[in-house]
Amino acid sequence: METLQKIGSTLASGLRLIQANFKATLLVLFVIWLILPSGDESMRFHNLQKITLTGPILDATSILEQIDEAREDKEIKGVLFSIDSPGGAVAPSVEIAYAIKRLAQIKPTIVYAAGIMASGGYYSAIWGSEIIANPGSMIGSIGVIMQGADVSELMQKVGVKTQVVHAGTYKQVGTFDRPWNPQERAELDKVINGTYDLFVHDVAQARKLDVNKSRDYADAHIFTASQAKQVGLVDRIGVEYDAKKRVETLAKIKDPVWNKEDPMERFFKRFAAEGATLAHTYFPPITLK
Repeated sequence: METLQKIGSTLASGLRLIQANFKATLLVLFVIWLILPSGDESMRFHNLQKITLTGPILDATSILEQIDEAREDKEIKGVLFSIDSPGGAVAPSVEIAYAIKRLAQIKPTIVYAAGIMASGGYYSAIWGSEIIANPGSMIGSIGVIMQGADVSELMQKVGVKTQVVHAGTYKQVGTFDRPWNPQERAELDKVINGTYDLFVHDVAQARKLDVNKSRDYADAHIFTASQAKQVGLVDRIGVEYDAKKRVETLAKIKDPVWNKEDPMERFFKRFAAEGATLAHTYFPPITLK
């Protein structure tokens, strides 16, 4: 009995120590997890890089860092850029597209449509060395949209009015407290059509398509993988295995070693993406859609 009491007392003391120093304990465990190799693979330097773009494109910072690092790293001989995105804001989509263009100029860069590669997701892909689409993927939706609510009737019912002081004819373009007038709609049309022209021009140039026949492959059409191949939006149809093999072939690697994304890094990326999505729910931008 006395022995059991001693064991229980020792365990209780250990638990109290852990509770009192919980953060420090977590930090130590995390450092040990980082330092200790998980196997032979962790000791090998990778020479091929997979970069993943998932979800709405609202902030390109993390993706741009990965692309630029792969471009500058002399050990990286080829890149697979995997996309599963319905699109997003204009500016970050363009940033990613031109970062891929810079990368593909010096290293084989295969873009893989893993699921949905539409709108800004497709814009991001256009400058890859080749585009390979999963047979079940959805491609295209080359278009631009801006939308907003008109809650004026609801405001009248609850007795709410807005008060505004502004300078500039178009300063209230896109307001939610009244219908947009024809002048404001014309101003928005100017922006939307200009952005659409930029989108179509870049797609035509990157994919070597006739801009005068853009109604065949743009105009917000949505395609299956095989349909997208017929109109020239993708080069091949295959799964990720095929896309990786294509990178290895173009990179001329005899002993291919792919990078493995750290689970903790993947968690923080998803956390940041969800935070950005929530922010843009309240401040919706002009989007490629």
